[in-house]
Amino acid sequence: MIEVIREDLCTSCNRCVEVCPTLVFDEGGKTPLIARPDACQTCYLCELYCPTGAIHVGHDQFARQSPAPDHSLHASLIAADHGWAAPLDAGQLDDYRLLGPLLNEGVEIAARRQIKG
Repeated sequence: MIEVIREDLCTSCNRCVEVCPTLVFDEGGKTPLIARPDACQTCYLCELYCPTGAIHVGHDQFARQSPAPDHSLHASLIAADHGWAAPLDAGQLDDYRLLGPLLNEGVEIAARRQIKG
């Protein structure tokens, strides 16, 4: 789940607003607004696209977590895990961005299974 946008690192580029597949963010003043945190599907796209590491996404889609003091390192680790070098190339992330609707569908299927089970 989206946890925080650090104002001291955010440059107001609004890349997170543009790439979020579930429209979690709205454009704000200094930083984008986390307008719909419950819509976050923990895909990490906002964190991956953030050029300054200002965004922290927790690992649990349903529970808030406190970001570690060095959370700006988290995005670069996710990028490294996927074989992407900084600065990230938008073309490298495009296929990953397209996973958004599939991830959301998986969440819906899991929720339906919990209701039946």
